[in-house]
Parts: sequence; C-alpha cells; structure tokens
Amino acid sequence: MQISKATKIELLNFKSVPMRAFHASWLTFFICFFAWFGLAPLMPEIKKELNLTKTQIANISMAAVSMTVFARLLIGWLCDKIGPRLCYVILLSTGAVPVIMIGLVNSYESFLIGRLFIGLIGASFVITQYHTSVMFAPNIVGTANATTAGWGNLGGGVTQMAMPAIFAGIVSLGFTASEAWRIAMIFPGLALLLMAYVYFKYTQDTPEGNVLELRKKNPEFRAKNPDIKGSFWLACKDYRVWILGLVYGACFGIELTIDGIAAIYFTEEFNTPLMIAGIIAASFGMMNLFARALGGIYSDKISQKFGLKGRVVLLGAFLLLEGIGIMLFSEMTILPLAILTMILFALFVKMSNGVTYSIVPFVNRKALGSVAGIVGAGGNIGAVLANSLFTVHSYRYGLFIIGAVVCGISVLSLFLKFPNEESVAIPANMGESKEAEKVKELTKV
Repeated sequence: MQISKATKIELLNFKSVPMRAFHASWLTFFICFFAWFGLAPLMPEIKKELNLTKTQIANISMAAVSMTVFARLLIGWLCDKIGPRLCYVILLSTGAVPVIMIGLVNSYESFLIGRLFIGLIGASFVITQYHTSVMFAPNIVGTANATTAGWGNLGGGVTQMAMPAIFAGIVSLGFTASEAWRIAMIFPGLALLLMAYVYFKYTQDTPEGNVLELRKKNPEFRAKNPDIKGSFWLACKDYRVWILGLVYGACFGIELTIDGIAAIYFTEEFNTPLMIAGIIAASFGMMNLFARALGGIYSDKISQKFGLKGRVVLLGAFLLLEGIGIMLFSEMTILPLAILTMILFALFVKMSNGVTYSIVPFVNRKALGSVAGIVGAGGNIGAVLANSLFTVHSYRYGLFIIGAVVCGISVLSLFLKFPNEESVAIPANMGESKEAEKVKELTKV
C-alpha cells in the first residue's frame, strides 16, 4: 500500500510519523547548531588566552565551516543509501567527541584542529532537510523544510547568549576563565549524545518505515526508491544543483559567517562588553524563529499561482535585498543603526535560505540526498570564502565586498529552469483540483 506524505503541519501532533520527524529533526539540528557555534561567543576570552591574531581567528572561523563541506557531501549520499535516521545517529555520536574534547587544547594549532572536526556536525542540516522532504508533500514542503531548518538555526542565536551565561556561571563557582570555557563545551557535547538516542528510538526514515528494511521487504517501495549507485554523479550533472549551491553560499554561507564573527565584531568595532556583544549577536540568530519559515511559507504560497518559476523569482528578489542590506550594515558606525541594519539584512538572509530549500526537493527526487548535500556544502564554501576576506581586509570592507557579490548572485539565480511538468502551480489543497493530479505522484513515498 502506498502511503502519502503529510499535506499539512500540525504542531501539536506528536503521534504521526511525519510530525515526529518534524519535531525531532528541528530539535536535533538546534542542538547541533548550538554545539557547532558554542565557541563563537567565547572567542574574545579564547583569543586572550591563546594569544590569537586576527588572521588566526579568521583561519579558525574557516576551519569551523570547511570540514562541513565534505561532511555534507558524504551525508547527502549516505541519506540516499541508508536513510536519515541512521545517518543522524552516526553523525551525533561522532560529532560529540570533538565537542567534548576541545577543552584539552592549549595552542592555536590544536584549537584549529579541534574546531575543524567540530565542523562535522554542520552536516546535520542535510539530514534535517532530507527527512522533512520525504515526509511532506509539495504543497507544504517549502514551509516544512524552512521551519525545521529555521528553528534548528536558532541554536546559533541561543548559543550567543547561553554560552556566555554558562561561562559566567562556571566562573562564579570558582573556576578560572581558562577552565570555564573548556568545561562549558561539555554541556553541548552531552546533549548531542542524548539526541542520538532520541532520534534512534522515536523516528523512522519515511512514512512507510525505514529505508533498509523497506528495500528488502517491500517490492513497491524498492521499485520507486531504488538504491541508485550513481546518485551523487546524477546530481553533479545537473547545472541547477550548482547554481543552488552558489545561491546557498550567498545566503546560508553569510549566516554562518556572521554567526562566527558577530560577537567579536561588536566588541572590536563598538567596544561592547562580551555579554552585550553576545546578546546583539544572538538577535541575528534569533531571527530564525520566524524568518526562514517565512521564506518557505511565501515560496509555497507563490508556487500555488506560478509554480517553481515563482519560487525562483522570489529567491532572486530576497537575495538582492540581502546584498543591499549587508552593504548598508558595513557602513554603520553608530551602534543602534548597526544593530538595526543587521536585523534588516538578517531577515532576507534567512528568508533566502528558506526559499532555496523549498526548491531543492524538486530538482531530482531520485538523488534527493546528494542534491541536498551538494547545495548544503555550497553554503559552507560560501562561508569559507567570506571568512577568507577577513584575513586581508577589515571586517567593514570585507562585508561591503560580500554584499556586492550577493547582489550579483541574485541575478544568476534567475537562470534556474525546470521542465514544464514540474513547473505547474501546486494547489494549496492537494485533493480538490484537476491541477493536483499533475503533482499527485510527487506526494507518494
């Protein structure tokens, strides 16, 4: 029997398979993001202890996101092979090790290596997007993907406030600053291990069951979801994947960059205390509470009239406004205006993220994991390139250049094209229109 994907999001439903996956995926991604960027708000203290230079800090920021490039490519392919459930369990268990062990470092070199391996958990994003993509129908998949990713990305904002508070609490117990930041990282490490257990026990890969079991026991599922050996290369041959990767580098890559430098940017440029800088930086990440979801919601709404073409135009518009906002932010020398413009461009950064992954599920359903992995890796490559600017330019000038580049990429996004049969308008009610028949097959597992 074929089981259709969920056609609506019921936030208070914890019993249905799609909604359990929805809640488990965003919460797990939240913990991963918290652990991934847990060190960022503590960098002013770490900088003093390890005598780090501006170039070394930029290298550390690049290390934090560069390993994720390779991890996302591997995880995307692995999702196609064994399903998202086991992928998350493996990633969480592996990623907890460097998060907990980072407290043992005592030099720039060892800290750089530790930060590099912590970047592995950034691949969690691909699993989250894959899982919601296979659980929700086309009429709501943009909203589902954007909401789980946005709420997960909240971890980047919460950590900006929570880690300095944890750090201060540990210091108040009599520990030195050097000991406190090291001990503080144990908490997110343990949380990763807890979520590995939760994901294994309470989720499954698809509405029908787990991928490996279904391929063995269900001929109908096996026929529709074969173990394609060349799924990665199938994704690589599609030019749309590479454009979306570049686009994601221009939105999520910038989000990662700001998450990594925001606290130290405000302490150095505006002489704000660590706790205040953390709160300001957190306001950027906290926009994920609604902004990324808004991108997915708007994308789903516009697709009801204009199909995928509408999603693409919306993406280009949001990227253009993001780029303009970044350039404005780079010119601000008054703290309140800097905060205001940061929040402004943050809105479009996160909505662009949401629209990007409302398009990803429609590129190639037979290689969904690989497509999601390559596009996700593009986000991290964008972050690496953006951070590399800060090794040779000031933060302000580097941000201005980034804004201009984003504006350019917004035009490139308009070159995304889709076959006519995939560009039909997707009705809000999948069951009550003739157009729904054209996308009926897309709702099947």
